[in-house]
Order: sequence, then C-alpha cells, then structure tokens
Amino acid sequence: MTASTKPRGTTYRRNQPGYEAARQAALRNARLPNRFPEIIVQANDVYDVIAAVKLAQRENLRVAVRSGGHSWAGNHLRDGGLLLDVARLDEVRIDAKSMRATAGPGRAGFDLAMRLARLGLFFPAGHCKGVCLGGYLLQGGYGWHSRALGPACMSVEAIDVVTADGQLLHASATENADLYWSARGAGPGFFGVVTRFHLRLYRRPKIIGLALQHFSIDLLEEVFRWAHAVGPQVPASVELMLMLSRHVTWVRGPGIMVVAPVFANSWREALNAVAFMNASPLRRRAALRLPFVPSGLRLLYTGVMQHYPERHRYAVDNMWTGASIDALLPGLQRIAATLPPAPSHVLWMNWSPPPDRPDMAYSMEDDTYIALYSVWQHAKDDAAYANWPVERMREMQHLATGCQLADENLGQRPSRFVTDDHLAQLDRIRAARDPQGRFHPWMGRPEVSPNPET
Repeated sequence: MTASTKPRGTTYRRNQPGYEAARQAALRNARLPNRFPEIIVQANDVYDVIAAVKLAQRENLRVAVRSGGHSWAGNHLRDGGLLLDVARLDEVRIDAKSMRATAGPGRAGFDLAMRLARLGLFFPAGHCKGVCLGGYLLQGGYGWHSRALGPACMSVEAIDVVTADGQLLHASATENADLYWSARGAGPGFFGVVTRFHLRLYRRPKIIGLALQHFSIDLLEEVFRWAHAVGPQVPASVELMLMLSRHVTWVRGPGIMVVAPVFANSWREALNAVAFMNASPLRRRAALRLPFVPSGLRLLYTGVMQHYPERHRYAVDNMWTGASIDALLPGLQRIAATLPPAPSHVLWMNWSPPPDRPDMAYSMEDDTYIALYSVWQHAKDDAAYANWPVERMREMQHLATGCQLADENLGQRPSRFVTDDHLAQLDRIRAARDPQGRFHPWMGRPEVSPNPET
C-alpha cells in the first residue's frame, strides 16, 4: 500500500459546523430519520478508512458505512456511533483484455455500465442511476440481466476490506474466505469496510430493448394471473416486471405497466425471448402494446428513474414469495385499493431463480418479488403515506419467504434476508472478526424459522 496523494478526508462531530449538512447528504431519501451519529467521516481514500476505524476504537463507537446513500431505511444513519462515508472512494480500473475490473464502493453502477459499454463490455449494475457499488454488491445486487448472470455479488471475485481492528485485507475464495463469503450477501450487517471490489466482466449483449404493455386497473386479476403463470417459462434473458400505479400514461389513470427488458445477441433471439408477451391472450385488451423496441441501456435507466424522483420522501418494504396466485390476489387487490398517488407504485418482478447458487451469505430469493414504494414530497403527508408499505407487507407476510435487503424495512418489520443456517454462519464469523461489535448489525432480524433447512 503506497502513500496517498489525496487530501485527508473530513471529520465532523455532532453540533459542529458542517455536521448537519454532511448528515443530510448521506441519504437520498428526503425523509431523513431522527438518528444522529456522534461523528461523520467523509473518507477520501483507504488511509482515511483505516484512520476512521481506529478513531472508533479509541472512542468506543460503533461504525456504520455509507457508499451511495440509497438505503431507503437509512441503515447507515445510527445514533451514537461513527458514520463512515466512502462515497469518494470511486476509482475504476478496467482491463478489457482479461475482462476484469476494480472499482471503489462509491462508484455509481450506472457510470460503470456506461464506461463498459464503450468497450463492448457489461456488468449487471443496479437498475437506478445513483446506486453505488458498495451497498448494492454487499446486499446481493439485483440489476440488469441478473436473471441470466445471477445477482451481481456472484461476479465479485475478491474484495479489499478494512476489518474491525483497522487492518486492510484482501479476501477471495482462497484468502480470508470467511470475509469473502460474508461480503456477498450480508448487506448493511457486514462487519468491515470494503474499499475495493474486484469484478468479473461480460461481453455486452448486442441487442438491448424491451416489450411493453399497459393495462387498466380493471384487469388487475387477469394480468397478475397471466404473469404468475408464465413466469417460470420466461427466458432468463428477459426481466418480466409489472408496475402498478395510479397514473399510467396510456391508461390515463390507475393501471398496470407490463415491462419486459431483453438482453440478447441477435434480433432473432430478442424476438423469440419476448414471444410470450406477444402471444398473451390479454394483448388485445392493452391500452398500449409495443411488441419489441430496441432501447439501449441508457434509455432503460431513464425509464426507471421516472419512478424514483429526486428530493422526494420514500417509505419502502418488500417480500419474496412462492405462494399461489389465488393466495396472493387478495393482498394485491388490497394494495391496489390503498395505493397512494403517483409516483408511488408497486413492483412485481418475476425472478424464478435456478435451484443452485454458489455458497455465499446471499441465500434468500424466490419465484416472485413484490416491493411497495410510497413516494411523496411534503412532510405534512408523512402520516398518510409513510406506513402504507409496511402495513400492506404485514398483511401478506404469512405468504412471504423473506425479503430482499435492497428495499427492506427491517427496523419496522423484521424479516428473513438470508436462510437461518447462513444467518448463524454470519453470526459465527462476526464473533471471530468483530468480537467487540465495532460494526453495527442489521436494524432488525427475524426470529429463527421453524424450518431451518429452508
């Protein structure tokens, strides 16, 4: 490790000038929680990270880490500890020949994706523009083309990590393997600070586009029954997503957008991949129907970000489920009936994972992902909209396998985010690597399942 030429990072103590601005800048959600770290450190490099961890040791403070600030629940904003902001650790190096890259936790996935596209390369970056690699990769990484390539953490080959005792270590399948195992899925409960990810890259798909259909809310049952039925047969190159909103453009009111992004290597492959959309018995009842349109990745990002505006207040919750559509429909209808105004929305994602994954902390997924996003502008509306996602998810939690860490709400509604045996393994590794509890755990954790093998 050579000496850094960067200026030292900035440290803010509570009630000192600059502290509150740094606290507010640490979260994208305008609904800032009333939680106040004692110290905020904005690190510029790995040396600042090491110094911050050692400062926390001296002052007996717990550490939380922020990379992009897209955690809706604000997992990294905790009372009484040290917030380590690594957003400025954003260096990227790409080796096109070996199809490998290294990237800091503060690098936005969108920016990485655009850099790679110019080289004919690809990485399954997150769906939203501002999501940075740190939190995204630690929690699993559900991004573009992830149904085919797997959650993005599967493409992490190694990490550089500062541990609870202030050491900088390299972790991979053959070196500090326990840290490597944990970093791929522990999310905001990871007991270290990743300063660099070593990534495997892929050839960029030659054809990127989407098929699209819009339906009136009156067709909710028919549309969701169809999506549930076709889900297991949808090619892995397609991300079948349903978005329920009170404002769907072509419906001119409440409706359902059925979107199928496609990643293929030829026109024929792309058209064959979305054949299920064009063969749907509901297609003639759609207010809008686009059989297939080439778009490119940048346009896909633009479409997504219409639903996640800046300077808005967010409340979010989610569930994985393998339940039958008959069991799910009452909850979906209740969700539709109580859905707040747009841009609030419901996301239904067909996942249908393969039966086997590599051995890593990430271990919670199921056939279908349902996420609720309450989105509004003014604090005066908090009472009306803030509890909607968690209330609806509580009503359906008996149908849930668990939750996805990206959009969780563990502080209000603890839910399984890894399998029970993997949670126990994480606890054992934490006890060995962070015996003093230097790093904050998750904001909530579920009771152990009565069926620990599931």
